Amino acid sequence: MSTSDLPDPAPHSAPAPPAAGTPVVGDAVGAMRNARAQLAELLGRTPESVSAISRDGTGWQVDVEVVELERIPDSTSVLAVYRVRLDAEGLLLGYARSRRYTRGQVDRQ
Repeated sequence: MSTSDLPDPAPHSAPAPPAAGTPVVGDAVGAMRNARAQLAELLGRTPESVSAISRDGTGWQVDVEVVELERIPDSTSVLAVYRVRLDAEGLLLGYARSRRYTRGQVDRQ
C-alpha cells in the first residue's frame, strides 16, 4: 500500500480556545461583559448597567453605571458613569468617571 492509498488525515481542528482568564471580544456583548467584569474588580462594586458601547479603530469604549453611594430611599442613591476603554482583545486600557448623579435625576435634553 502506497502513501497515496492512505486516507487523508483528519481535517485541521479548530484553534484551541484561549487560556483561562484571557478575555476575547468578538462582539459588543463580549466587550460589555469584559468591561463590567474588569471595572467591578477594580472598583470593588457591582456595575448596575451599561448605557453606551461603541467600537473604535483599536478596541471598544463602554459606559458603565455603578452605584457609588446607596441611600434610602433608593431614588436618592448616587450613581456614576465610568467610561471604560478596552483593546481589541477586551483587556482594559483605562477608565475614568465621566458623570455622577442621583438615581432619581432625569437628564434634560
